[in-house]
Amino acid sequence: MSDENQFTTIKQVTSHWVEDTFGVAKPIIAMCHLGALPGDPYYKGDGSLRDVIEWARKDLNALQNGGVDAVMFSNEFSLPYLTQVPTVTVACMARIIGELMKEIRVPFGVDVLWDPIASLDLAVATGAKFVREVFSGVYASDLGLWNPNCGEIIRHQHYIRAENVRLLFNIVPEAAQYLANRDVVEIAKSTVFNHRPDALCVSGLTAGAQTDVSTLRKVKEAVPETPVFVNTGVRLDNVEEQLSIADGAVVGTTFKYDGIFENHVDGERVKVFMNKVKSFRK
Repeated sequence: MSDENQFTTIKQVTSHWVEDTFGVAKPIIAMCHLGALPGDPYYKGDGSLRDVIEWARKDLNALQNGGVDAVMFSNEFSLPYLTQVPTVTVACMARIIGELMKEIRVPFGVDVLWDPIASLDLAVATGAKFVREVFSGVYASDLGLWNPNCGEIIRHQHYIRAENVRLLFNIVPEAAQYLANRDVVEIAKSTVFNHRPDALCVSGLTAGAQTDVSTLRKVKEAVPETPVFVNTGVRLDNVEEQLSIADGAVVGTTFKYDGIFENHVDGERVKVFMNKVKSFRK
């Protein structure tokens, strides 16, 4: 097989995996936010994790009963975030997901904020189908200088035999700006060429902040063969507009009671939202 044919095969697999994985076009990936964990500043438990597990169980059931297409577990309340997390974080997340495994009825992914190596390790340990992370680029951010090494990350993925774990590249990270003066279209094109991501994610400033529609459209038009997900700020009043451009959405804060980041998932909000999505997809 020639090099050209090899690359063509990779592109074809990348552009068709979404519906194969989620069973629908334009899937809604719901965030199952885990509470603060041992070692995190806001952890208030005694080390047993029981309260964190029960919180996650309640949210997971509300999301699944509401009809979401997939869930993604993240240590959302491990604030302030690290780019290299301690072992205890990954171990606790694996414990929580393991406890919930028999109750998970939809495809799931993981996101260890903001450590791509740890995310891949957790995916292998739990059988997650995808991870979302900042895999490439150099950013000035609230976390300091953000400089992931994509070559090392992808080699680690192969080293641990995680080749089948899909990689969702966040190319517009929250609370960060690309250090070089590069247009998002250039970033999207070069990221796809150099790193061959399974999907690109486009975000707003923070969790719950609306993703700029013009930015989302520019990215999708720049890389039409690569799935593009809207990553933050999808709400009932804008979901149709966002999904008219994007190939799917990651949704978190919108599903919480009163749309407040710190609250539990509201099952009724999930149902209303997903009914609108399903109607749109028809």
